[in-house]
This record gives sequence, C-alpha cells and structure tokens, in this order.
Amino acid sequence: MKKFLIKIVPYFVAVLIVFAILGSYADGNTDDNYMHFAVKKPQNIILGDSRGSQGVVPGILKNKLSANFDNFSLNIVQSPYGQVYFKALKRKLDPETKNGIFILTVGPWNLSLNKNIKSEKDFPEVHSPLNDMYFYDRSPNYEYLLKHYTRSWFKIYSERAEAGRSNSFLHDDGWMEITIDMNADSVAARTRVKEMDYKILANAVELSPARLKAFNEIINYLRTKGSVYIVRIPTSKSLTTIENKKYPHFSKLLKDIGHKQNVKVFDFSKNYADYDYTDGNHMYKESSKKLTAQIADSIVMSRSQ
Repeated sequence: MKKFLIKIVPYFVAVLIVFAILGSYADGNTDDNYMHFAVKKPQNIILGDSRGSQGVVPGILKNKLSANFDNFSLNIVQSPYGQVYFKALKRKLDPETKNGIFILTVGPWNLSLNKNIKSEKDFPEVHSPLNDMYFYDRSPNYEYLLKHYTRSWFKIYSERAEAGRSNSFLHDDGWMEITIDMNADSVAARTRVKEMDYKILANAVELSPARLKAFNEIINYLRTKGSVYIVRIPTSKSLTTIENKKYPHFSKLLKDIGHKQNVKVFDFSKNYADYDYTDGNHMYKESSKKLTAQIADSIVMSRSQ
C-alpha cells in the first residue's frame, strides 16, 4: 500500500498543478459571477440585481466622481435584498471604508418574494454563491472555482478573454457588458418574452417585509461608512406599465424610505423613453453609460446643496 501511494503522489501533484494553471486563467469570460470574487475589496460599491449589474457602469462613475467603484450587483435570484446579500456585502466591502459612496439600485422585484415562501431557509438566494463564499478578493479564487464552476476547467483556458470577449463579459469592476443584436425586430421579440415573464412574476410575488427590513438594515450599515444613494433604474414603457400596475405606490415607498433614512432617492422610472433596452428590462450598454453619468451628476448636485 505504501509503495502504491508513493507511486501515485507524483500523478496527484501533476493533476493539482494542471488545475492550478487552468484556474489562473479565470476572468470575466469564465461565468457571470467569478469576477465578483476575484478583485480587491472596494470602498465604493453599487448594489442591486441584473438591472443594476448592466445599468450602472463603474468606469463612468470613476470619471465623474474621481473614485473607484465596484458593481456588486448580480441578479434577481442571487442578489435580491435580504440577509444573504447583507452578509455578503460585509465580506465584500473594504473594512477600512470611512467615506464611501454607495449606490443601491432597487426595483419592486428585488424587494419581493414568492407568496408561497414563508421561511428564510426557502428564499431563492440561499443557493447563491453569496451564501457560501468566504474569500471575495482572491485572484485566482480557487474557492469559487471549486464550489461554483461546474464546467470543464479546460474551458477556463480555451474561453479566456484574451482569446476574445464573450457576449456577456463581466468586467473587473463588476459591470456586466452585454453585446447583443439591437435590430428592432430582435429587441421586440426579446421584449415580448420578458413581458410574459414579468406578467407571470407579478401574479406570483408580493413585497416582502423581510426584504424591506434587510434593505433598511443595509442602508443603516452603509450610512456608518459613507453616503448612501437609492436609485430606481427605468425599464421600457411596457415593463414599466406592468410594474406600475402591480406596485402603483412603489416610488412613494422609496421616497418614504429615503426620508426616514435621510438618504437621497434618484427615481428615473418616469424617464423610460430616454433610453434603449436590450429586452425591455435591461438597459443597452450605451444607455447604461448615459444613465450612469446622470446618476453621477445627481450625486454631485446633491452634495453641493
């Protein structure tokens, strides 16, 4: 037995070395989340779901506000406001943060929950990598790859960004850049699908007291470390109609939270016609840059008042 173990050790070590080398090529092409766990801990952060992930561009904020930002928005399943996201935020944010800028993108859906879910152990984000990751600033992050990368590790190398960026590329600063056919017919087809999805979703969910509580707790936590801004990102006219029908008082709810917490609320939901969308729900990247510039200008203006 001892001789057998001595013989296989070199092969075992060789396999580990191969996997270590393959993992070292992980980047924004690897999957939609990897880079959230493979960069330096930020002091200025953007939170939210996929609307925030695609709709707020840290590079634009950096130019306007002279500060590095990290977009820590994932998607509506993995990063709705709740205790899982709150716990992840505490691990993600630089503990030395004192004068940070925090942009909380929010819509009714990432404060909602399926009506049939009664216990937090059944919340969908329980299965999010945010719920089991310890290291958020390791590159390569082998913890993430071992726990959450389910494809062949050889694809990490063959599909690396150096060989060509994917159509959904997660930048180092957390911005999810989507490159997609913006032909009018293609956009209309994707929008129709999204409208059907959200009509079904609207019948299944309701505003969640647990999510609202966590949202307020996150604001309270971040207020001790800097300035908090709540941002409602617009969607297309048809998606906005669905949203307003289901949640007619949502903008007022945000306004009340902002007043109670003494933080600014920038509600762009009525300006939906000013932007282009890939599917009605997510902003096209050029419009994301335009919106982000407007968010930055709003922050600058609020600070001068």
